[in-house]
Amino acid sequence: MNLNPATVLDPVFHFLDWIITDWGVYLFLAFAWLSVLVLAWVFSGGLGRKCPNQPHVSAGIVIEPHTPPPSTIIIHEDHPPDDGMD
Repeated sequence: MNLNPATVLDPVFHFLDWIITDWGVYLFLAFAWLSVLVLAWVFSGGLGRKCPNQPHVSAGIVIEPHTPPPSTIIIHEDHPPDDGMD
């Protein structure tokens, strides 16, 4: 009994060579489209953990109308006239 990995796996390598030779283009196209579908599923939240009691939070943009700035307050210090009566 020969337990050399190269000879044990030789039929597998011949099968893979035959599949790639005869069906390689179709396999490439199938894996390309499958990868696009898997990426769409991942980006849509397919890998997110599902917790049943977790609140759903969604983010949004809030645009508030521009309010005019408050009127300026002028502070003026009043000095009484100097008439020499101090």
